[in-house]
Amino acid sequence: MSAVLDSILARQMPARIAYAPNYWQWFAHHRNHGTLPGEIAHCRTQLDLIRHLGLDVFSRNIYCDEQRGWWGGLAESYLAPAGGRELQLPRDQASAGDAGAGAPAHKNNRVQDPLSGISTREWHDGRDLVIEHTCPTPAGALTERLRYVWAESTLVQEKHFVDDYENQLDAFAAFLAARRWQFRPERFAQWRERAGADGVVVAGEVCSPLKMLHILLGAQNATFFLMDQPERAAELLKLHEEAMLDLVGQLVRSGVRVVMCMDNLDAAFHPPHYIEKYSASFYERAARRCHEHGALLFIHACGRQRDNLKLIAGLGVDGLEGVAFPPLGDVQLDEALQLAGEQFIVTGGISAKEFERLATRAEIFACVRELFARLRPYANRFILSASCNTPYNAPWEKILAFRDAWREFGQV
Repeated sequence: MSAVLDSILARQMPARIAYAPNYWQWFAHHRNHGTLPGEIAHCRTQLDLIRHLGLDVFSRNIYCDEQRGWWGGLAESYLAPAGGRELQLPRDQASAGDAGAGAPAHKNNRVQDPLSGISTREWHDGRDLVIEHTCPTPAGALTERLRYVWAESTLVQEKHFVDDYENQLDAFAAFLAARRWQFRPERFAQWRERAGADGVVVAGEVCSPLKMLHILLGAQNATFFLMDQPERAAELLKLHEEAMLDLVGQLVRSGVRVVMCMDNLDAAFHPPHYIEKYSASFYERAARRCHEHGALLFIHACGRQRDNLKLIAGLGVDGLEGVAFPPLGDVQLDEALQLAGEQFIVTGGISAKEFERLATRAEIFACVRELFARLRPYANRFILSASCNTPYNAPWEKILAFRDAWREFGQV
């Protein structure tokens, strides 16, 4: 690990401000569309690009396949053995072998399962890739459909696994009762070796019980379900929490130094009273499990954070990735660092809005200079990064300008 990131994770003042951007979507888009600038035409992966630019690696998606999942790739889901029946269970995410270097073939995993089977179908609709996961259960089939929109290099969820919870509740419960995750330490070791001294391979493999409902039901139906059937919801949330904590344990026992909870934490969908009721137990227990093994727990953030900062920090969470400031968020980064306390780490600083509003190299330099003037006192708890992604239409010249401004003003 680089000395700079090592210092920050220990909350010690580094020699310079860390810069670990998220180029995942941007790089995949231009690689797949054949529009990479000549200077980086040799790059095959996001990690290659980060290294070419001389930046820090603090990433939970250098190993991800952007066409088949928003996150993950170091762990595989399976259904707990029971009944001795075999089926084909698709991985939640694609192989971590050469993340994003084209469209890797989908491979099924053979496991023992109490249900009748899970299948995955993939087909192209024009240039778009459509992925359909189907899980037949004794109480009926659950089907999810995803679409990778080629023109925008974006994965969208067209159909949730549970779209009629009143009639699918028994099937939903059977699915959650059986679902587990298996960490693949050899994949993590492979990517840690690739990252080398450049930084940290973050394991973005888990999510809170509330986020699980958002993924499987959709945010709106998740809210209705929590209101309509609170006791049954509590049972199902607990099933997911225990399965996720088991995975957290696997991660940290295998040497993962930073675990990231992929919650898209936003007070609009994760208000404080929801966190306290549905997610606090998981965050607190996951953080404690990480700390017992010398690891840290981060949460991926989007949108408004002001109302949640003290609560999240109080649960033992070590940091937020991609904190958004106005107009996309509701708190400035230096203010977030003050509100969350002296041990809390924040990443962010460059949102899609900066790529829109800053027209010239001089404007980018002025923006970075002013940002660093405010955040330099917190350099031991701050990583310059995306809030929370680099848009696929960001001009290469602006990416270079942000890198050059960091070089110019990043000394502590």
